[in-house]
Amino acid sequence: MIDTLDAKAKWGRDDALKLAARASVIVVARGSKVVTFSMSRDRPDEETLLAHLLGPTGRLRAPTLRIGKTLLVGFNTDAYADNL
Repeated sequence: MIDTLDAKAKWGRDDALKLAARASVIVVARGSKVVTFSMSRDRPDEETLLAHLLGPTGRLRAPTLRIGKTLLVGFNTDAYADNL
């Protein structure tokens, strides 16, 4: 199941943390760099996680998709191919 998030909504810090709490894996893409967090094994501290999830405006980066228990943030062709 793929859920997309409404880009018009103002997804801030608390919303990002709630999404992260429901995910088993978080894949964050910034250009060609992809960082994967396994939330059960190596859960990052809150500030590290927010540094990856939020953009310069303090809002959740786009695009963001939830695929089952995986949260994809940002865009990278290989990351999408691996998770879709």
